Amino acid sequence: MIETPGQTIGPFFGFALPYAGDSQLVPPGHPDAVQFSGLVLDGDGVAVPDALIEIWQPDAEGSVAARAGSLRRDGFTFTGWGRAATDNSGRYSFSTLRPGGEAPFIAVTVFARGLLHRLFTRAYLPGYPPDGLLSSLPENRRRTLVALEEGASLTFDIKLQGADETVFLRFDNSSD
Repeated sequence: MIETPGQTIGPFFGFALPYAGDSQLVPPGHPDAVQFSGLVLDGDGVAVPDALIEIWQPDAEGSVAARAGSLRRDGFTFTGWGRAATDNSGRYSFSTLRPGGEAPFIAVTVFARGLLHRLFTRAYLPGYPPDGLLSSLPENRRRTLVALEEGASLTFDIKLQGADETVFLRFDNSSD
């Protein structure tokens, strides 16, 4: 098998990537549904209208789904995975559950034009003691990984560069 780059000049997200219910990890009317949304902004603070965001997360009890079928959207099965494209204003949105655990977070991946490789980050829920990763960051950088909460909404803006750039993570075993 020949290795290929993680992403070439594009984006080419319109082909074979969107699917029915891709951003609805739970139906919006689910009694425990929360809206996880935000903006993707470039280094000048301008919205990125053609980014693709993927999330992975545990369920409300902190358990990570261990069964196949992350594309399943049957209204009952929580797979912990979703995908949403940004709109013309750079906004993305998911209908999901609040993740559980001691330092609950949603793992976020960003694909966008100009990026040769996807970017990895985390959106932590506010009000919990920091885990090892979060506590290892200076306070002014830590806050770039904490979502804002208001009622049943979690807001997490992703700043690709510049002042208040979101902290991105590196995985040495990443293939792209």
